[in-house]
Amino acid sequence: MEKVKITVIHIQGLVQGVGFRPFIYRLATEMQIKGEVDNRNDGVCIRACLDGGQKDLFINRILKEHPPVASVHRIIEEEEEADFLFTDFRIVPSHSVSDEVTQVSPDIAVCPECMKDREEQPARIQYPFVNCTCCGPRFSIIQDLPYDRRQTTMSVFPMCPDCSKEYQDVANRRFHAQPVACNHCGPTYYASYQGEVCTDYALLLESTSRLIAGGHVIAAKGIGGYHLVCDALNEQAVRRLREIKQRDNKPFAVMIRDLDAVKMYAEVNPVEEACLSSWRRPIVLLRQRKDLEKMPLAESLNPGMRTLGCMLPYMPVHYDWFARLNTPALVMTSGNLSEVPIVIAPDEAERQLKDKVSFILHHNRDIYNRVDDSVLQVCGMQPCLIRRSRGYVPEPFFADTPVEGIWAFGAEKVNTFALGKGETVLQSQYIGDLKNWETYHFYTESLERFQRLFRFVPGQLVCDLHPDYLSSREAERIAKENKLPLLKVQHHHAHAVACMLEYGLQEPVLAVVMDGTGLGDDGTVWGGEFFLCDRMRYTRLSYIEPVPLPGGDKASVEPWRMAVAYLWHYGLSLPDCFVERIGKEKIQMLRQMMEKKINTPYTSSAGRLFDAVASLLGICDVATRQAEAPILLEQAITEGEWKSYPFTLDDGEAVNMRFMFEKILHDMASGIPPGIISARFHHTLAALCKEKIFQLLQKNDVTKVVVSGGCFQNKFLTESLQKMFSETDVTLYVPSAVPCNDSGIAVGQLAIAASRMFNNT
Repeated sequence: MEKVKITVIHIQGLVQGVGFRPFIYRLATEMQIKGEVDNRNDGVCIRACLDGGQKDLFINRILKEHPPVASVHRIIEEEEEADFLFTDFRIVPSHSVSDEVTQVSPDIAVCPECMKDREEQPARIQYPFVNCTCCGPRFSIIQDLPYDRRQTTMSVFPMCPDCSKEYQDVANRRFHAQPVACNHCGPTYYASYQGEVCTDYALLLESTSRLIAGGHVIAAKGIGGYHLVCDALNEQAVRRLREIKQRDNKPFAVMIRDLDAVKMYAEVNPVEEACLSSWRRPIVLLRQRKDLEKMPLAESLNPGMRTLGCMLPYMPVHYDWFARLNTPALVMTSGNLSEVPIVIAPDEAERQLKDKVSFILHHNRDIYNRVDDSVLQVCGMQPCLIRRSRGYVPEPFFADTPVEGIWAFGAEKVNTFALGKGETVLQSQYIGDLKNWETYHFYTESLERFQRLFRFVPGQLVCDLHPDYLSSREAERIAKENKLPLLKVQHHHAHAVACMLEYGLQEPVLAVVMDGTGLGDDGTVWGGEFFLCDRMRYTRLSYIEPVPLPGGDKASVEPWRMAVAYLWHYGLSLPDCFVERIGKEKIQMLRQMMEKKINTPYTSSAGRLFDAVASLLGICDVATRQAEAPILLEQAITEGEWKSYPFTLDDGEAVNMRFMFEKILHDMASGIPPGIISARFHHTLAALCKEKIFQLLQKNDVTKVVVSGGCFQNKFLTESLQKMFSETDVTLYVPSAVPCNDSGIAVGQLAIAASRMFNNT
């Protein structure tokens, strides 16, 4: 037989677990194309008989009509010869062809079509784990690639004949939907009570709804872990939840029934609405309406805050609760005790929570990869991720340089890590603070699982410059055991380069990096930096003038120390009200520490500057959570106050803040309210940053500016800068897809290592 020419189309991107093969099948059938499609560990492969015009139309339609959750990064076309003819179009079994990997889909909120099926399909009436190729669990259940049922925690649930028929029916929405299930064959909710196990979903739903309505706190297993749930309008229930979580004042997020109800409790712009409604279903920080007379939220939900973390339902059980409850809002917080990772296993939930909550709702679909709810806010109509986890991970970033084999270990707080695979950066889900033993175990477990799942072979390790970070120690251990090179990267350079990678910036930029802490090249604590940098190296052009950090890390927990340190450094007197509040003896002891240089390193940290101002104003003297003082300082801002403090900026490297404290002390003595002073401080800091940036731009041949670091989670500061730069011809780049806090450090570390490897430096 004469050889037949076959077109091979290799599609890379987010193409597994999102209904891509069924889409290709239906499209090919409609176009009367004969051939086959399969899932491979490096993408989707189509082999078909195509003429030139048909091939172009086919590819164009793939790009325009693919499933909404899917994304196509690259299409590679090849020609080969075969000694057979295709007689139809079919989906063939998946297989691995190399160590390359395709993208793994994040978990997807239940779709409207599946919710409708729960009302109409006999086998799925009220079924709480309904899903299809367009929705349902993905990353949380996957154990290996290619993405097939046998490689997930759904492997223990054999399909019933009806589900199997749907799975094999190319015209069905569940064609090759790996987690497909129904009331006859799928996972179930259950609860244990007095030695008996109940699996009746209707009864479980009625019991949990009754308890929530009665002011109780329950625990419920979700997609990526357990949640603690209570009525967000019930003050007693929220207070009880605080006792369980051992969380004094940290705000709780709320799940709200629908968009109309969200708009009742918060101001929502079109970008925020789109984020809330997206299939990713993140928590979105919104401006809260405080003037509600009808159905107000509990006062202890978010004390001292003007923002409210809101998300919409994303599992059938969430919709079922709201259908039975009068409340439009539920507190939905991670099911764990303070500082430990979110609970994912029933035995673990029983051990931690049994004596603390009124009811624990389990289900028997195992969670393999734990994932917290993601968090974002919109700054200047731009979504900015704060916590990147469920709905986003493990969707990769595409690099513009090869990153294969680079393993970045991240920072110590709000940790994530990252792997380089081909041209993609695979960032882990949110891990947390590695100083907690359970979180550190989660970190090392996730390092191993990502390595296996993505067929990762490390060739270059990279970590933070700080030798005492547990992430740095883990990198050193692995490097030593495997005889691998280890690169140590300065913390703030990594922040800047993470933003550069996101926007594809290869040329030198001016970077403003402001956060709480990071080890500098000179051995001091940095955190208020102006860099001239590219992806390989940086020059420290300017910085906030270093001041004492009395007590080291303790100063970040006790902001009053920084108020004393700043005023001592500038020779200014503390206000009487501050001295009375803190105590003369404690202040004198701190002064002696600074004079004798006992446990008093120096810092240029912007985070500690915020701490000092917050404490001076009486807003926060002792923090109960990370960055509490800066957060409360921002929340205290009086709206409508546009005044800033006058300043002059010299050409020196160190930015002197004496003028700021002189003005603040004058305002305090004049009886100006703290909210107005906070507004003036923020306006002044933004104006100072802008003026310093333009001063440095004139001296250096760059035209682009990036900002990063945890201080730019401050929405007021970030939007002030965005507005100022919108009136200039200089482009300001604000982190969006990569968090500006330490969760983004690993991405920057990896990009720095890649640039140095690519340029052989």
